[in-house]
Amino acid sequence: MKILVHGINFHPEPTGIGKYSGEMCERLAAMGHEVRVVTAPPYYPGWKITEGWTNGYTRSRWRGVDVWRAPLWVPARPSGLKRVLHLLSFSVAALPLLARQLLWRPDVVMVVAPAVVCAPWAWLTARLSGARAWLHVQDFEVDAAYQLGLLNSGGLRRKLVTGIERWLLQRFDRLSTISHRMLDRARDKGVAEERLVYLPNWVDDQAITRLTHRSSYRDELGLSDDTVVALFSGTMGGKQGLELLPEVARQLAATHPQLMLVLCGSGVVKPQLEAQCQGLTNVRMLPLQPAERLNELLGMADIHLLPQHPGAADLVMPSKLSGMLASGRPVVTTSHPGTELERVVGRCGRVVSPGDADAFAQALRELADDAPRRDELGTAARHYAEQHLAQSSVLKRLEVCLLACANHSTSGVELPMDHQHTGGV
Repeated sequence: MKILVHGINFHPEPTGIGKYSGEMCERLAAMGHEVRVVTAPPYYPGWKITEGWTNGYTRSRWRGVDVWRAPLWVPARPSGLKRVLHLLSFSVAALPLLARQLLWRPDVVMVVAPAVVCAPWAWLTARLSGARAWLHVQDFEVDAAYQLGLLNSGGLRRKLVTGIERWLLQRFDRLSTISHRMLDRARDKGVAEERLVYLPNWVDDQAITRLTHRSSYRDELGLSDDTVVALFSGTMGGKQGLELLPEVARQLAATHPQLMLVLCGSGVVKPQLEAQCQGLTNVRMLPLQPAERLNELLGMADIHLLPQHPGAADLVMPSKLSGMLASGRPVVTTSHPGTELERVVGRCGRVVSPGDADAFAQALRELADDAPRRDELGTAARHYAEQHLAQSSVLKRLEVCLLACANHSTSGVELPMDHQHTGGV
């Protein structure tokens, strides 16, 4: 089967959407399929072209995948309008590369959103080449942009934009997304049930394990055995609600000096975090770490931190959560009752109201003081990852769905893992 994947992010960072796109394509190629990717040069999460890469048209081979890259404009300080122009620049620049794929005649054209601005051209490429069109939604970026205030919420303009989005989503032969609540939102947008596929963010549960030895990061950071590490690792962007953490650290400094917050990653809000945490001895900041050290990094944690912006609830499912769960450590997150994030983390960690620094700090105190409970919740987290998010089973079922899609069949559409909202840990 020939599979063409189109998306702006592809394998540049150890976590996030690019990582999942890369792993998916690599595994499909290893299964014997011909896989091509039309994407951009690596630039995220630092919002600058990664050192050693050219912001131009290139073609390369990566782990059995044929990768075509198109240039794009990368704003140094992304705002709502600049983000839109940034995405549009890639969408337009990628058109010649998509046109060249028509002669290749793929069986399935899959576009990974964000960015949804890539979706129209991917759909057109599928139709002109006789392929099936598949849209994979990592987050509903239009809804998130309005709810997070990145775009002006003017009534008429918003109705127009969301109307176009609804029309576009309904055009694809398959629409997959990463949580059941997001599937519900796709249904609300008019996508037919037989076109929906549940495709959760998987984790390589052989590479990310429950670390039983002392992490090398503890030695490098000079942390004692009795230091309780609360770790945030990932993109430091506007959807994370990270502004909560400096206040949480201040509250914990007096009562729990043995509790160390380690904030690892990069992104647009990192300078603000560094300024707010200046002078706090219970906070350590780390840059984005190499992918090959991810298991050691996650295993350094006694507790994982997953604050979320309240406006992003059920519009996104944090990609970093799968690694946290696989590492066998409890998670503290912020979420409203009834969200999928609350349902999953509620069984293997603590869930508090978004923006509530007092409750977040109290949850960390309770877990820091109760090692047996941390171990119990960590065991539950690891079990959930193994049962529902294991890379090998998710991607094998994806292959079945892709083959069914290419053959114009509705059989094998569902990925029946944790398919009932009550699925336990």
